[in-house]
Amino acid sequence: MKESRDGIKSDRRAKNSSVSSLPLILDIDDFKGEFSFDALFGNLVNDLLPSFQEDETDSSEGHSNISGTDSLPNGHMRAPSDATRFAQGVSDPLFPEVDKILSLFKDSCKELVDLQTQIDGKLLNLKKDVSVQDSKHRKTLTELEKGVDGLFGSFARLDSRISSVGQTAAKIGDHLQSADAQRETASQSIELIKYLMEFNSSPGDLMELSPLFSDDSRVAEAAKIAQKLRAFAEEDIGRTVPSVMGNAAASRGLEVAVANLQEYCNELENRLLARFDAASQRRDLSTMAECAKILSQFNRGTSAMQHYVATRPMFIDVEVMNADTRLVLGDEGSQASPSNVSRGLSSLYKEITDTVRKEAATIMAVFPSPNEVMSILVQRVLEQRITALLDKLLVKPSLVNLPPMEEGGLLLYLRMLAVAYEKTQDLAKDLRAVGCGDLDVEGLTESLFSAHKDGYPEHEQASLKQLYQAKMAELRAESQQTSESSGTIGRSKGAAVASSNQQISVTVVTEFVRWNEEAITRCTLFSSQPATLAANVKSVFTSLLGQVSKYITEGLERARDSLTEAASLRERFVLGTSMSRRVAAAAASAAEAAAAAGESSFRSFMVAVQRCGSSVAIVQQYFSNSISRLLLPVDGAHAASCEEMATAMSSAEGAAYKGLQQCIETVMAEVERLLSSEQKATDYRSPEDGFAPDHRPTNACTRVVAYLSRILESAFSALEGLNKQAFLTELGNRLHKGLLTHWQKFTFNPSGGLRLKRDITEYGEFVRSFNAPSVDEKFELLGIMANVFIVAPESLSTLFEGTPSIRKDAQRFIELRDDYKSAKLASRLSSLWASSG
Repeated sequence: MKESRDGIKSDRRAKNSSVSSLPLILDIDDFKGEFSFDALFGNLVNDLLPSFQEDETDSSEGHSNISGTDSLPNGHMRAPSDATRFAQGVSDPLFPEVDKILSLFKDSCKELVDLQTQIDGKLLNLKKDVSVQDSKHRKTLTELEKGVDGLFGSFARLDSRISSVGQTAAKIGDHLQSADAQRETASQSIELIKYLMEFNSSPGDLMELSPLFSDDSRVAEAAKIAQKLRAFAEEDIGRTVPSVMGNAAASRGLEVAVANLQEYCNELENRLLARFDAASQRRDLSTMAECAKILSQFNRGTSAMQHYVATRPMFIDVEVMNADTRLVLGDEGSQASPSNVSRGLSSLYKEITDTVRKEAATIMAVFPSPNEVMSILVQRVLEQRITALLDKLLVKPSLVNLPPMEEGGLLLYLRMLAVAYEKTQDLAKDLRAVGCGDLDVEGLTESLFSAHKDGYPEHEQASLKQLYQAKMAELRAESQQTSESSGTIGRSKGAAVASSNQQISVTVVTEFVRWNEEAITRCTLFSSQPATLAANVKSVFTSLLGQVSKYITEGLERARDSLTEAASLRERFVLGTSMSRRVAAAAASAAEAAAAAGESSFRSFMVAVQRCGSSVAIVQQYFSNSISRLLLPVDGAHAASCEEMATAMSSAEGAAYKGLQQCIETVMAEVERLLSSEQKATDYRSPEDGFAPDHRPTNACTRVVAYLSRILESAFSALEGLNKQAFLTELGNRLHKGLLTHWQKFTFNPSGGLRLKRDITEYGEFVRSFNAPSVDEKFELLGIMANVFIVAPESLSTLFEGTPSIRKDAQRFIELRDDYKSAKLASRLSSLWASSG
């Protein structure tokens, strides 16, 4: 095995040696195309490397069996010794082919140098050839550029020539077209002159005309020619200046032709209209359209349009007009109401809209200019049919002689006007949607109501005044009936009943506001401009202010009359000092009756004040919610109305103030009567009999507090805010003053002083409900001063050390002590005041 491998290796080494001795040939083609150095290198060394690789493989196999390891008898291998390895490394080189490959690389380098020299020579030759070819190419390009420049020049000359020829051809075409047009015009002129000569006969003689003008099948052509002839003749007459006899004759001749042409055109137009009417009866739309088209040459077809509109049944049938009136106003003699009129107008206007819509379909199919016909139709509907209806529906009343309220008054006219205006505006919108050409249908509709809108605010104000007067008459009649039914009642009670029947009613004021609100709605409907609307709204709202102010002022004055009558009754039955017991009892009974009348009138006035406040609040709320926003577009209008509102209510405020003063007088008069009749001298000067003092309030105090509690219930519920505070403060001050005056009539011992102090506490607790700090302070000081009746004379100086301001009133109280003289308090007090002063 070893021998065979060594033989193969020696054969390969001999072969490689023989190959390396051959000349190495590198061709230029080896570097063409996709050159790869790896491929070139492989081609050079592949002949040497395979034998080397095989030798390595064989040697490795031989060494592994012979010299690498030793085989033992038991089958194990023995590793070679280091001496053996060294001997093999010296005898066999690691890369035995290196010399051949190195020689191959040196030969290849020489070949490559030779190839480089050859290539450089070839490149030099190629550069010389390229330079020669480039010179030739440049020369050729120069010659080509000269040729192209010449070609462009030839093209420019050719284009110029073509343009010249085209312009000449265009001029020739224009001349030919102009010549043809002139020829055509001359031909038509010749024809027109021939026809004109036919009409230039004696006036009114149309018997010798060409068949064209009498043939019904050529009506359109005849109409067209007739219009041209008339225009030509009229134009010629306008240019002719009759300076010579010939021109004058020609002018007269053309005038004859124009007259004959006009007569013929009229006759032709009538024939066409007759044919149009016949076709309309048959609903022959094609014939109608043909006639309308021909008639459009006569005054743009105005006569045909107007004739068609005028012959519509809704404009010529009297029964249609009567039906309109019955539908809206009802049967003759019946009273029409706004609601019935509204329903009638809605039905009628819907019918009119449907009729116009049907006519619009016919007009669109027949007339060349349907918009113009629709404009004439809608205008005729508004000016004839609607105007005739409105004239019967709306009769503008005179402000001097207003229609009576039994017949609806001025308000009925205003409501009818609003309904008619609103419904007619809706009709105008519907007609605009159907189509009305260039007609300003909204403006035309406005013009139908122009007479009624002139002076409209004055009518609203007059209507509100009429309603107010009627309402006041109604209220007076009701009050009179109530008074008559209660004729057997006594005078004071009857006055109270009459006053209650004429009491201010919030319902009535609400009715005033409702009238005004309805009027404002009409103002908004009739006034499209913000400034006009604001002015109308301001005038109408001012009427409401006057009505409410007058009504509540008169109501307050009537309530004041009851207070005045009750005061006169009190003065009439004042108790005298010297009278019999019988007379005194009758007078006392009458005084109680007068007091009852005063209490009733007090409550009545408080109810009036309360309703007055509610009425004013309703007006203010109405102004805020409905009026103010309508006044804002005009500078100053809102502020002016607020000022007017305050001014209008000032009279009511004045009446309320006077009445509240009378109420205080009424209350204080009854308080004084109760104190005078119920207060006993022994209440404050009880005998010293050894019994315990009575700590209950006196009967007079109890009666007064009970009366005040009862009568002031209406004041507490009727008055609010500052009005309530001012009234109760004034009443508290008057009560304080009246009690001081009343107590000056009595003398007090210590037990009476305690009784007085108990009364003052009762009064003070009651007036505390007034929420008037100044009044509370005065009654507290009264409680302090009442101590002058309780303490011993020597202790009086200590009572007023903290409150010197009440010294004057305290002086008057001290003088009421029953021991004032016996205890010589006058001199003691004078020395006391002198030392403290």
